[in-house]
Amino acid sequence: MKIRLYPLKFKPILKETVWGGTKLHEMLGKPMETLSNIAESWELSCVKENISVATNGLLRGKNLSQLLEIYQKDLVGSHVYEKYGNNFPILLKFIDAKEPLSIQVHPNDKIAEKKHNSLGKPEMWYIIHAETDAYIINGFNSKITKDEYVKAVEENSLEQHLEKHPVVAGDVFFIPAGRVHAIGAGVMLAEIQQTSDVTYRIYDYNRLDSNGTPRELHTKQAKRAIDFKIPQTYKSDYKLLKNKAIELVKSSGFVTSILEIDKPVDRDYKDLDSFVILTSIEGLTAIEFKDGKKENLKTGETLLIPAIIHQIMIVPKEKSAKILEIYCP
Repeated sequence: MKIRLYPLKFKPILKETVWGGTKLHEMLGKPMETLSNIAESWELSCVKENISVATNGLLRGKNLSQLLEIYQKDLVGSHVYEKYGNNFPILLKFIDAKEPLSIQVHPNDKIAEKKHNSLGKPEMWYIIHAETDAYIINGFNSKITKDEYVKAVEENSLEQHLEKHPVVAGDVFFIPAGRVHAIGAGVMLAEIQQTSDVTYRIYDYNRLDSNGTPRELHTKQAKRAIDFKIPQTYKSDYKLLKNKAIELVKSSGFVTSILEIDKPVDRDYKDLDSFVILTSIEGLTAIEFKDGKKENLKTGETLLIPAIIHQIMIVPKEKSAKILEIYCP
């Protein structure tokens, strides 16, 4: 007999890199353990060898792949399961960049499928914290050809062609597959993306890895993957309304909204036919669901609401709270 599904928490998968910092520990409560920094905390992942493990309730110890095999559409929704099968389609991370990340690009679905047997990687960023003068890179600042791009990489002059956006907490950016991008120093953010770990590194400031060697660049692969068009807008504009879900990004892979609440809010998901991910970016809440049960959600924590659960109530336990709400369209 299967255990009845309920909202699930998972153990963060912590990543240490040369550019990581300590803010994920200091501001979001991620355990440092034996790490000198935490560059990334993968909150919900079905990436091979990085599969999230449940930490609450009777399903504690089961990983996300196992849960999908057991519960299928009850966990993710009928149309999501038909499209993705036992591959959970969203990867959610927190990222802390003490130093700037490499300039990179992700391939679209067509290239990723052909070259890597993978999904492409559109993603969005919600800025949680930014130091003074912090910025992100999102696209080119003027028209550039493929050959000019390659020459700029070879001559270490690529930075002068990139669009730098100063950022503050609350800013939102959507980065479609094919868009050149990077997170600048002093930025901590939440990253929502399709499940894929395919990245082409274009430029890395001539940094050395822990073995003292330059990190690999993928200039030729990136040349094929980059979309060289200049978009009309880069930043997603929105206006918060208390106790109402405000849509931030809608793409073919995911929809993300934000909820700022100061009183209990009912959420009805019966028409979504999808799981819902709730990630607290500020404040403590209680997520109340079937039979009067509840699960607390504190800053930096993530909760997966199975598709079979259609109604919840989000109750702030502090003056106010902010939650990102994510599902598959």
